[in-house]
Amino acid sequence: MKKSLGLLGTGACLLSLGQNASADFISDSKATLGMRNYYFNNDYRDRAGPAGQSKTEEWAQGFMLNYVSGYTRGTLGFGIDASGLLGVTLDSGQGRHRGSSMIPSDGDGAVDEWSRLGLTAKARLNKSEVRYGTLTPKLPILQSSDGRVLPQTFEGGQITSNDIDRLTLTAGQLEQATGRGSSDSTGLAVSGGRQESNTFFFAGADYKVTKDLVAQYYAAKLEDYYTQQFFGLQHAQGLGEGQSIKTDLRYFDTRSSGANGSASGRADGYRVGGYSRNGSGEIDNRTWSAMLTYSLGGHALTGGYQSVSDGSNFVQLNQGTLPGKGAAGASLYLFTDRMLTSFNRAGERTWFTQYAYDFAASGIPGLRASLVYLNGDNIKTTSGRDQQEWERDMALDYVIQAGTFKGVGFGWRYGVLHSQADANQDQNRVFVSYTLALF
Repeated sequence: MKKSLGLLGTGACLLSLGQNASADFISDSKATLGMRNYYFNNDYRDRAGPAGQSKTEEWAQGFMLNYVSGYTRGTLGFGIDASGLLGVTLDSGQGRHRGSSMIPSDGDGAVDEWSRLGLTAKARLNKSEVRYGTLTPKLPILQSSDGRVLPQTFEGGQITSNDIDRLTLTAGQLEQATGRGSSDSTGLAVSGGRQESNTFFFAGADYKVTKDLVAQYYAAKLEDYYTQQFFGLQHAQGLGEGQSIKTDLRYFDTRSSGANGSASGRADGYRVGGYSRNGSGEIDNRTWSAMLTYSLGGHALTGGYQSVSDGSNFVQLNQGTLPGKGAAGASLYLFTDRMLTSFNRAGERTWFTQYAYDFAASGIPGLRASLVYLNGDNIKTTSGRDQQEWERDMALDYVIQAGTFKGVGFGWRYGVLHSQADANQDQNRVFVSYTLALF
């Protein structure tokens, strides 16, 4: 605990970094302390989950101290961001702890606490910004996962430019990742990969064709695993007062690269898990999806479809199978990436529907609810073909709007998965969150 508090103290000391810098560096600086109390319960129901475990049940408290500096004056401005993250186990135990899905393991069960410090140097020129250090990307080709107590983070560099009107350009390189339930960084891999890569290149563009239409293109390469191209279109159409239709189209083309493209490389561990053509472990996938959302007042009704080709599973960065690394937990830029599964298996065809309601329309601001149902079939796995699965998730969120506890948020998630390709599961998540502005 002393080590963890020391890291948080180091992060707090960074709050005074701007004292010898320019006024803009200081006056534009912000610091917050985020707190998240998280209860996680996963019941594998009629058949045991990983390693014969029938249930995961844990409770933890997270603290996230974040400092964001302003920029020094001048044509080229410099700054620094810092974060100190601390997780404290409140309840767990042998038989109820699973790997490092939420809390790191110490060999016999869950650790008492875990922590890490992140630093990011940054520079700005006109409307372009360069960042190097700890990053949490939210891009079509990479999504930092924030579904537990502490967020997943990456190490590397990224440049974002908005100098051209209506066009956002993004590029970068990542070398390492730290899982949401870990204090240690790892190299990079895909699900099923047993070898680390330390080079992930990416570049992309978001172009606002009109005020209602955005076109996207991104390309990424995980050295010795895959290359991926992404094409996207997002359109919003107003239909009169309080009504709109939003359309979102996505297409991914993912192919083997480097060691994954050779039998010897795959034998060394540069392979993808799950089904692959001829059991080769080679990455070969095309995935497309479409989603349509109709909104009326506080109501939002969504329908969509996704198709995954049958060469291999759809992949993006996932370090969870690296031996002894505790880097489990990853997010995918798919409409179907939900609580219990992602519907991204080889050959899988998924339709889904969702209903959401914002109670502000009924005079209760801060309260939201949603219900989603997904059904996938034609799944190919190493144990069979034409398998099926379905998932049903419910969500309820409320943020206090006024008074002493203004800003405190409450959330509940409940999901049910019935699958021929995975263990049947019922899952509950309950969390309370609050962000305190320090200055």
